[in-house]
Amino acid sequence: MRAGLRVLALDYGSARCGCALSDPTGVLATPIEPVLRPATRRGLARLRALARDRGVERVVVGLPLSLSGEDSAQTEETRAFALALERELSVPVELYDERFTTRLAERTGGAASEDSRAAAHLLADWLSVRSAGGWADSTAWRSDCPGSGG
Repeated sequence: MRAGLRVLALDYGSARCGCALSDPTGVLATPIEPVLRPATRRGLARLRALARDRGVERVVVGLPLSLSGEDSAQTEETRAFALALERELSVPVELYDERFTTRLAERTGGAASEDSRAAAHLLADWLSVRSAGGWADSTAWRSDCPGSGG
């Protein structure tokens, strides 16, 4: 993957989806306005427009695993959402472990919604692992993600 990559991170919830966007260099993560009811036709259209308008090249969806790394009650719903989103977009969509992002968002505070702050923590971690050479091809990581079903 090249150095600068515009990435959209999503902290999925059926009522509200926190969103964060990387800067054009692929270094900084900034929380942006959440998308309401993201799995609906309107929600998916909003995410499609967001990806198009912001020049997104990859979408990272937080995978809610339990503390032990196993599937949680929300894992299957999130996987289904990521697959539906992948069909809507012309860019890769991948799953990434989101454990502790909500707790971090609660502690950091700020003007952005807690869901979007959680997405920003998710994205910052994803960008950090990527820049450190944590994996050469993130699609391979997706299939290795605990509980991703891949």
